[in-house]
Amino acid sequence: SGVGYFVNTTAGAITVTLPASPSAGDVVAVSDYAGTADTNNITIGRNGSNINGAAADQLISIENSAVTLVYVDGTQGWKATDTSSLSDVALQPAYITATGGTITTVCTDYKVHTFTGPGTFTVSTLGNPAGGPNSVDYMVGAGGGGGGWCIGGGGGAGGIRASSGTASGCYSAGPIASCVSALPVSVQGYSIVVGAGGGGSTGAPTPTNATSGGGSTFSSITSAGGGFGGTYGRSGQPGGSGGGAGGWTSNPDTPGSSGGSGNTPPVSPSQGNNGGSRPINDFQSSGGGGGGATAVGTTSVTSPTRTGVAPGGAGNTTVISGTPATYGTGGNGQGDANPTPAPAAANSSGGGTGAGASTGANGGSGIVIIRYKFQN
Repeated sequence: SGVGYFVNTTAGAITVTLPASPSAGDVVAVSDYAGTADTNNITIGRNGSNINGAAADQLISIENSAVTLVYVDGTQGWKATDTSSLSDVALQPAYITATGGTITTVCTDYKVHTFTGPGTFTVSTLGNPAGGPNSVDYMVGAGGGGGGWCIGGGGGAGGIRASSGTASGCYSAGPIASCVSALPVSVQGYSIVVGAGGGGSTGAPTPTNATSGGGSTFSSITSAGGGFGGTYGRSGQPGGSGGGAGGWTSNPDTPGSSGGSGNTPPVSPSQGNNGGSRPINDFQSSGGGGGGATAVGTTSVTSPTRTGVAPGGAGNTTVISGTPATYGTGGNGQGDANPTPAPAAANSSGGGTGAGASTGANGGSGIVIIRYKFQN
C-alpha cells in the first residue's frame, strides 16, 4: 500500500498483484511506463478481492494509461479513484468452465460436452461481460420407439429439442431449433438423463408389443421418448414422434389404423411428428413409417408382393458437435415378406424399423449435447 508502480511491458505482458489482505484506505497506483500496454497488456490481479465491485481481474490495454486504486471494503473492494481515462481499465475476460461427458473443442473457441449415457454437467465458473455469455446451446434427444412385428409400423423418433446456436457460434442447429434461446446456467451440477431406445415387438410363440423410447433431460429441457410402432392392424403409439400404424394383408374389411401422435406431451417448437397411418380397406399394405424430428411418417404402402416399405419421417441434421449428424429419424414401416431389420444406431434417437414376420427392430438410444464459448 502507498506505492506507485511504473510498469514496463516492453518485453512482454506483466501482472501486478494487489495485496492479499488489504485494509480500508490502502492505495496502489499503476502506470504504463513505456507506452506499450496496448501491445503487451498490464493485468491487475485482484488476489481475492473485488475490483470496482466485480470478482475479476482488470486489464490496462491502452498505451500510457495510469490508474490509482483505493481499497474500500469487502463488497466494492478496490475502487479506481484517478485514471487517465475510465475506459483504460477493462474487465479481464472470463468464460464458462465446466466438466462432464466427453469434452471436445470445436471451431477453436467452443467446448462441446457429449453425453451418451447418464452423467452430470458441472459448471464451476461463469463468464462476464468482457468474455463469454452465461448460457449454453444444447440438443436433447430422447430414445426412439421400437418397431412393430408382423407387417409392423416403424417406431417414432425420440423427441429432439435444441437451441438455435446464438450463444456458441454460428453453426447450423437444424430446422427444429429456429429462434430457440440458449439456456442460462449457474455454478452447480446438472443431472443428465439419456433415454434408452424402445424394444422391438416379438412374434410367435409369445407375441408382445414393442415399447416406447425413454425420455432425455438436461436442466429444464425434457424430450419425450418416441412412440412404438403398431403391429398387424394396430395403431402406433404417441410420443416425441409417433409410431407408425401396423399394416394388414388378408382382410379387406378391417378398419384403418392410425399413426401415433407426435409432440406428446406438447412443447413449442414441436419436438417431433406423427407416425404414418394405414388407410381403411388397404389389405396388402405395409406398416406406416414412424414420425421423425422434422417430418411425419409415410402412410403405409400397398404392394401386390407384400414387400412395400413406408419410410419414416426425416430427422434433424445439426452441426452442434462440430461435424454434421442427423438425429431423430423415424423407423420404416415394413411389408409382410420383408427381412428382419437391424436396430437403429445407438445415440441416434432413431425409431426402430418394423418387421415383416419377425421381431421388430429396437429404437436408438438418445443423446445430450451441450456447447458454449470458453475463450476468444
